[in-house]
Amino acid sequence: MNDRALQDEVIRALADAPYRASAEWRSRRLADAGQVERFARFLARHFYHERIVHFFKYSRALARVTARWPVAVLRQPGFDALLATAVLGDRATARAVARLVMAYVAGEEVPYHGDLLRYQEAMMVVEAGPRVWSDTGHGDDRPAVAPPELVEGTTLLELEYDLPTVLPQLLQPWTTPPDAPRRKTRLLVARSRHGRVAVARASDAIVRWCASPTARARWTTWHARPVFVPATSRLRCAT
Repeated sequence: MNDRALQDEVIRALADAPYRASAEWRSRRLADAGQVERFARFLARHFYHERIVHFFKYSRALARVTARWPVAVLRQPGFDALLATAVLGDRATARAVARLVMAYVAGEEVPYHGDLLRYQEAMMVVEAGPRVWSDTGHGDDRPAVAPPELVEGTTLLELEYDLPTVLPQLLQPWTTPPDAPRRKTRLLVARSRHGRVAVARASDAIVRWCASPTARARWTTWHARPVFVPATSRLRCAT
């Protein structure tokens, strides 16, 4: 095994708890198991702390009235238990962490908080998964107006409240939580192949396409100008 392969094995063990517990990894005896486990858990806490802060920032803003801070879930027994099966950057693990946060901060103080939690969960889950870290081609040869680009993990949200009207206000100074209009809202949450997450209102045409047999097999990112894409909703890479 050369140095590069050895490095890859150690990185995989630190990021992938099931592999770290496997006989394949343990038989290599590349490092002290206890030290590897402690460092892996440290990395996982840092990794998901960053994502919870980023994707659940609206619930963090509402903590002024709910008194429940999303990052506090990292100190709960449920998160400790999750670390035994966590795979950093994996979509299933992102969903499991997001569900822990949702259960911890959920409440009835703000009428639209349930929709807000589903929105934030979708952002965190869609961002997870494999991505292209760098392009090897020469420039971007795609046309300015491209057809739908198939991207795994795209999510269509059906909400009771019009969240795009209230999200920017939540991050501004306020004394009472801003109101969100109660009207049916559909949002498409998608990610580019480089890991950038964007949100757009979903038209009837997009909803019909998402319900088609083709879309049920493969999701899509719709190349239309988003009506609401906060700059902070974009996380280019997993760091």
